[in-house]
Amino acid sequence: MPKRVDHAERRTEIAEALVRVAGRRGLHAVGMRDVAAEAGVSLRLVQYYFQTKEKLLLFGLEHLAERFGERVSARVQAAGDSPGPRAMVEALLMAALPTDDESRTFHHLYTSYAVLSVNDRALAAQPFIKNPDAAEDALAELLRQAQESALLEPGVDARLEAAGLLAMSAGLGTGILVGQRTPESATAVLEHHLNRIFRTRDA
Repeated sequence: MPKRVDHAERRTEIAEALVRVAGRRGLHAVGMRDVAAEAGVSLRLVQYYFQTKEKLLLFGLEHLAERFGERVSARVQAAGDSPGPRAMVEALLMAALPTDDESRTFHHLYTSYAVLSVNDRALAAQPFIKNPDAAEDALAELLRQAQESALLEPGVDARLEAAGLLAMSAGLGTGILVGQRTPESATAVLEHHLNRIFRTRDA
C-alpha cells in the first residue's frame, strides 16, 4: 500500500523550513525554491501546498504565532500552580522579548512581515494575523482582573496600559535585535513600568 501522507504535518515541515531560511537570510530574500531546498522537497510540492509565496509567508507567520503561544504557556506553567495576574502579564510580555534563538527569529520575522506588507500589495491583501487584537485583549483582561483584586494603582486604564505595554515590549525587542540594549536592560524597563502600575511585586 502507498504511504499515507499527513498533509498537516507536511505543511508544518515546510513552514519550519521557511522559518529556518528566513532566520538566516531575512524574509525578503526567501523564495519558494529556497524553502523547498531547505525542507528537502520539490518546488512543485511547495507550490501544491501554498500556491503563492504570499500564502506560504502567511502560513509561516501563523506557525510562528502558535509557537509563541507555546512559549507563553511554558512561562505561565513555570510561574507555579496558581500564578497571579502580574505573573501572567510578565509571561506574555517576556516571552515576546528576543532573548534566545527562537524568540529572536520570531521577533525578526514578525516585524519583517509587517514591513514587507507595507509595499507588497499581494502580501498586504493577506490578513496579517487572524485576530490582531488578541494579545491586547488578553493583556487588558489580566489587568482588569488585577484591578478587581485591588492589585493595581488607582486610576489605571487597563485597555490603555495593555496597548502601551505591548508597544513597549515590541520596541524593546527591536532594540535588542539591533544591539541597542541587552535583554537584561529591556527586562528591567518592563519591570520598572509594571512596578508603577501594580501595587505589589508578588501579585
